[in-house]
Amino acid sequence: MKIYLGSDHNGYELRTKLAEFLKRSGFEVVDEGDQKPNPNDDFPVFASRVVSAIRTSDDFEARGILICGSGQGMCMAANRFRGIRAALCWNLIEAKSSRNDDNSNVLCLSATSTSLKEAEPIVITWLSTPFAGAARFKRRLTELDNLS
Repeated sequence: MKIYLGSDHNGYELRTKLAEFLKRSGFEVVDEGDQKPNPNDDFPVFASRVVSAIRTSDDFEARGILICGSGQGMCMAANRFRGIRAALCWNLIEAKSSRNDDNSNVLCLSATSTSLKEAEPIVITWLSTPFAGAARFKRRLTELDNLS
């Protein structure tokens, strides 16, 4: 599974550490973030890079992880794109639910309130939880896609 990562300057440190963790865990990681922190960057740029990479990926199961200060901005930006279901998660319950029920394909994290120690199990839970595929979940996802 290909994992595309992106962050603004607030999420730079967590993103680079998560990239190393994911590589050690056997995932193919594509870093769509800057090579060094830039305090003048804007989160929508990185959300767009990751979403575009997912949408054009040769990996059908490709997913993205986006990190900014609160995680909210990245989540809002990613969810502007049709077919993207970004979820802001702070714990394992949210990570599991966002995959099981909502088939999220982008995980958003807060760099200011999530440490690497907290992020690692959230990411692994999110990556390892399959979509349940229940009829009601599929119906709701179709309804989401038809909103715009």
